[in-house]
Amino acid sequence: MKKIAFLLVMVFCAFAFVGCANSFDYKSDLTSYDIDIKYDDVAQTLTVSQTTDYINTTNNTLSCVKFHLYPNAFREGAKAKVVSTQNKDLAYPNGESYGQIDISEVLINEDTANFEIEGEDENIVSVSLSQQLYPDERVLIGFSYVVTLANINHRLGYGENAVNLCNFYPVACMYEDDDFVCDLYNSNGDPFYSAVADYDVSILYPNTYTLASTGNQVTQNFDLVKQTDITAKCVRDFGMVLSKNFEQKNAVCDDLTINYYYYNDEEKKKTVDLIEQVMSFFEQNIGEYPYSQISVVETNFVHGGMEYPNMVLISDDITDYSTYQLVIVHELLHQWWYGVVGNNQFDYGWIDEGLTEFCTVYFFEKHQEYGRNMNDMISSATQSYKTFAKVYESVLGSVDTSMNRPLNKFSTEPEYVYNTYVKGTLMFSTIYDLVGEKAFLKALKYYYNQNIYNIATPTILIKCFSHGSGKNLEGIFSSFLEGKVVIK
Repeated sequence: MKKIAFLLVMVFCAFAFVGCANSFDYKSDLTSYDIDIKYDDVAQTLTVSQTTDYINTTNNTLSCVKFHLYPNAFREGAKAKVVSTQNKDLAYPNGESYGQIDISEVLINEDTANFEIEGEDENIVSVSLSQQLYPDERVLIGFSYVVTLANINHRLGYGENAVNLCNFYPVACMYEDDDFVCDLYNSNGDPFYSAVADYDVSILYPNTYTLASTGNQVTQNFDLVKQTDITAKCVRDFGMVLSKNFEQKNAVCDDLTINYYYYNDEEKKKTVDLIEQVMSFFEQNIGEYPYSQISVVETNFVHGGMEYPNMVLISDDITDYSTYQLVIVHELLHQWWYGVVGNNQFDYGWIDEGLTEFCTVYFFEKHQEYGRNMNDMISSATQSYKTFAKVYESVLGSVDTSMNRPLNKFSTEPEYVYNTYVKGTLMFSTIYDLVGEKAFLKALKYYYNQNIYNIATPTILIKCFSHGSGKNLEGIFSSFLEGKVVIK
């Protein structure tokens, strides 16, 4: 998720809004990714061999399997833009730069296979299967490819202080309504939608770098290089960050290891204490964090922050420490909302973003030593949203305030932010006030426990909150999602 919530709100309206165990059983019979990588820091390339043990979880017989090629959104001439016009200079401080993925070979069960680069924007690779794949059957799909990195402060690319290696590999498309979901990259929000899977990743890189990542690491040091082997079970995505500048501060909370990677934080102890406090608080108030480590990583990133399983990115462009703390809270909450409980972030960004924003407000309400409280934050969000709607209506003649729409249906980034983050906060705040704190927390826990490792849809979320709180909330959700509610 692109963590622009509070930060873009401040830019757009000059307003400041803003125990550890592992007892859950991991899912079995998952698709798995075995990825071997060599990073070249001169050519800025990844040379990769990948084997995907793909399981057909659909009810249909498949003749092909399709994978997203997110690195191709960074190539020259791409139709899909990775950043909006307003963020272009921040993303490309050294001028526009390009990257891409080049697949040289695809194998099916170790035999050469036919494949096509397709989609609206060369964003999909379709692999033809040598024989029909029936439900619950598996097939080994091998890829050999090179990823060229752009000089960009983004999820994938290299910057002045770090190399972000996220969404770099072919990842299996979800399958719904008798077809693969092949949405384009989009500069609004987080254009990703994936199932949990198992990962075994090995990366070879110069020994001058330190690596942060999803999963659990084992590193071997050689003369000039390091090799890190990483295992991550039942995670929704996989990401890494390399830097020559990282310092590291760690802590252990019960069975959870906290890793903080930074290069520009004079308050590092306070930051680690905050991470521990957030993880413990939301284990108590949402549900157990089912992994053994969490890494918070300062890096060059165009937006405020970004979440990946077991790892969150925090932008080094944030100069105000209070805002830095706020972004950390938001990003860590995504371990629950997006990470463990997944959703289609392209079609329904409000599900994880709106809930994450309100839970961030709730954290600060319960920890007012950080100088924030719920009344002030909700009041500021309300005023900000009203200002946004008024400005848009005066300039454009009308404003679309609906929330339940895909990323490519928001005309601008501010429109997406205000209708997903800010209005999402106000929606969950309204429900909190209606049902009360105790019932709201009960609904949160029920929603979490009913959807661990699965995909939540709007219908599922609404039903869970209604059941968990003991009140029929469908009308309230609908009024916000359809744009009928009037924010006063």
